[in-house]
Amino acid sequence: MKPQHIGIISPGDMGQAVAQSISNSGFTVHTALDGRSERTRALAREAGLNDCGTMQKVIETCDVVLSILNPAAAVDNARAAAAAMTATGRRCIFVDCNAVAPQTAQEIDGIIRAAGGDCIDAGIIGPPPRGKASMRLYVSGPQAVLMEQFGSAGINVRVMSDRIGDASAIKMCYASYTKGAVALGVEMLMTARRLGVDAALDRELQESLADNRKWILSRLSVMPPKAHRWVPEMLEIARTFEGVNLTPRILQGAADMYEMIAQTALGRESPEDARKQARDGTAVIKGLAD
Repeated sequence: MKPQHIGIISPGDMGQAVAQSISNSGFTVHTALDGRSERTRALAREAGLNDCGTMQKVIETCDVVLSILNPAAAVDNARAAAAAMTATGRRCIFVDCNAVAPQTAQEIDGIIRAAGGDCIDAGIIGPPPRGKASMRLYVSGPQAVLMEQFGSAGINVRVMSDRIGDASAIKMCYASYTKGAVALGVEMLMTARRLGVDAALDRELQESLADNRKWILSRLSVMPPKAHRWVPEMLEIARTFEGVNLTPRILQGAADMYEMIAQTALGRESPEDARKQARDGTAVIKGLAD
């Protein structure tokens, strides 16, 4: 299959960058903006996306539809796509790129296949592919090899297997460390500041764990606006762990941290505003702790 018309639901911070990269590779990219915020509409305009209005029109128009949104909405979005397939009789390939547990990916696959469509499981690792930044797109499922057509300098497609759930599994395992460690690091640094020992802790970190200190601080500058999306992601990782008889509680605690951060002034900023502020990690900790 050589698709030409590609749907992106939805063009947020990551979705817009992926859409732009796919568009630059020569594909025509569409989205559905009915009911979306002005920010999302602006991001879609910046990327030059065609607005189909509704999910049903996207399904009618596109050969492949990529779902890139808050993990909490992943299953509902799959149901909306399946309903559109049923209503229109149009069958397309649905690619779930959300940070969900393998069990959730398999549930989504069942929803799409019940409507007659095909499903690809995908997991994104890395930053939005803007400028020199690149991401890895892990994919699995019977049709996964099709995604190699979207490979570019910004999107490194890695086909894993023909099993739905494998791509989500590697995303969950990887993010459990990266975002889980960030949650622990934020809690550590906020605690030290509130106890008045932040300067002493920083000196100790520089002397004994300099690389860890640099790694944590480097990931904090644009983290707060993403915290609300990371809450359901942590819960999906917890579900992943529980599914193999390991404790879910570590990542449930990380979800608590991100839920708290999402309710702060920094957490309510948009990713675009956070990038403009260009705060370093130390400034973010001060803003959160104070």
